[in-house]
Amino acid sequence: MKPLLLLFSLFLIQHLSAQKIRIKVEDQKDTTVYLIKYFGSKLFYADTAQITKGFVEFDGSKQKPGIVGLLLPGQRYFEFIFNNEDVILETKGPDFMGNLVVKKSEENTVFIPYVKFISSKKGDIAKLAEERSKLKIDDAIYETLSARIDELNNEVADYQSNIVAKFPELLVGKIVHMSMEVDVQDPPKDENGNILDSNFRYKYYFSHFWENVDLNTEALVNNPIFANKLEFYFGKQMMIQHWDTIIKYAFQFCDALDPKSRIYEYSVGWIASTYGKSEIMGMDKVYYSMLKRYFCTKNESGKSPAFWVAEDKFEDLCENLDNKLNTVMGVKPPNLIMRDTSDTKWLDFYSLNSEYTILYFWDPECGHCKKVTPKIQTLYSQKWQNRNIEVFAIGKGVGKDFEAWKKYIRDNNLSFINVAITNSIYEIAKATPEKLVPLYVGEKGKPTTLASLNYQQTYDIYSTPKVFVLDKDKKIIAKNLSVSQLEDLLDKLQNMNDATKLFPPDPEEDEHMQKD
Repeated sequence: MKPLLLLFSLFLIQHLSAQKIRIKVEDQKDTTVYLIKYFGSKLFYADTAQITKGFVEFDGSKQKPGIVGLLLPGQRYFEFIFNNEDVILETKGPDFMGNLVVKKSEENTVFIPYVKFISSKKGDIAKLAEERSKLKIDDAIYETLSARIDELNNEVADYQSNIVAKFPELLVGKIVHMSMEVDVQDPPKDENGNILDSNFRYKYYFSHFWENVDLNTEALVNNPIFANKLEFYFGKQMMIQHWDTIIKYAFQFCDALDPKSRIYEYSVGWIASTYGKSEIMGMDKVYYSMLKRYFCTKNESGKSPAFWVAEDKFEDLCENLDNKLNTVMGVKPPNLIMRDTSDTKWLDFYSLNSEYTILYFWDPECGHCKKVTPKIQTLYSQKWQNRNIEVFAIGKGVGKDFEAWKKYIRDNNLSFINVAITNSIYEIAKATPEKLVPLYVGEKGKPTTLASLNYQQTYDIYSTPKVFVLDKDKKIIAKNLSVSQLEDLLDKLQNMNDATKLFPPDPEEDEHMQKD
């Protein structure tokens, strides 16, 4: 074959194999319309085109399989499936979905009738449920309505099962299967008919939760059902909301995914983002652990597993990450060895034989610190000192701050432990740090550590005040608490719930501490 004929043949093959999405919308004025797509639960613009005389066409070769939609003026839209095939649809308003007719598309020949069926049955069930809600459980008609609701739910389940059985390889079959609940087995019983494990149903449901989801089919992430399942799986109805529990199952789930897939991208990104934004104390441990495992490491190709993140973003994401992981819940943070106000005596908090220790980072020139520090002193002198609760306060003592720090301590009669990297130590550290810190592991005779000299980086202290609560083993059990929260927590921990509260909640202070 001559080169020219070969090129023409290749062009013809590509032209004929390109998928098109062609839609007719009766009585629609000429205007700009949009093809929209899902990624997780969010909708994004996928393409733009002009609808002319009621017809619009999009190039399907530019689209990824999944649930997509046509967005019309006035935020009106209807959805359908695209899966690398020609899609030809016709409809008219105002009920675009109800009037939708499939002219060409194997997927949508199944999907559109399914959506209509489900919508109809859901409407019927909702009406019956509303009617039943107005009755008492012993009303005669209550049982009749319940039976009808069960009958409709069974019709839906049968319809779904039929689609899954007939079209297991189609995307519509996999989407329907994903939307179906797991069939939970009955719990095992002993010879007398007694249930052996009262938690069997929950355990079975949890362990089989992803059974109906083909996690190897990327297109399943391009619809909101997957996102809703992921959110439910990690939610409080399914999982204990403890950072270590969430980390365990987050790693287990994400590690089992194809690391090059969009399901992996969405799942890793959603978990990290969700717990990175969480206002629940301690959930930053999930965020930093996700960063460590999936963002700030290298795969076999020498790149970050987070292939969707721009290279210039990793520096901010991964900055000081190891130190941040050293100050999360349940961890014994690095010891701090510093000088007291005499600038002669070295003190550290590992040596404290206290039931609880409060690490308090503060600055005498900080406005919030001036409000919080006297309250800490009041609680220490009137409550904590006699209950074996110690405060180890780290202030600023470099340059002019040294005298200001000591003056504030004197003026406010601060009787808890006060330490700092004093100006004299700072000057030595700049000139000859080897006089202060070990040069090699196990070196003896050095008074402090590099972690202590760089305490702001070690504890990620870039604003003050900042609080960590440690147990008797010096492990972090709470952090970023306001004074009233500190008081309440320690009263509860020591079974003194009836103790008089010296400081009521302060919304402004609570918000400031949580942000820090």
